[in-house]
Amino acid sequence: MKEITRQQLALRNGQDKPEVWIAYKGIIYEVTQSRLWKTGKHYEHWAGQDLTEELKDAPHTEKVFEKFSPIGRLI
Repeated sequence: MKEITRQQLALRNGQDKPEVWIAYKGIIYEVTQSRLWKTGKHYEHWAGQDLTEELKDAPHTEKVFEKFSPIGRLI
């Protein structure tokens, strides 16, 4: 799996590059096509970062990540 730095992830925030990525438990997911992440923001959460700690406040479980393709590993 491709290794992706925090700096590379940060650029995929829905503003700086056309791709929208998020990380969870060290895996980077491509969420560009999700209508919920179109602008890089999903409720009070922002793309381009590791959302592992924020999931505990979400109304869903980690199963939501099964909808998205893993594209890399956060290093």
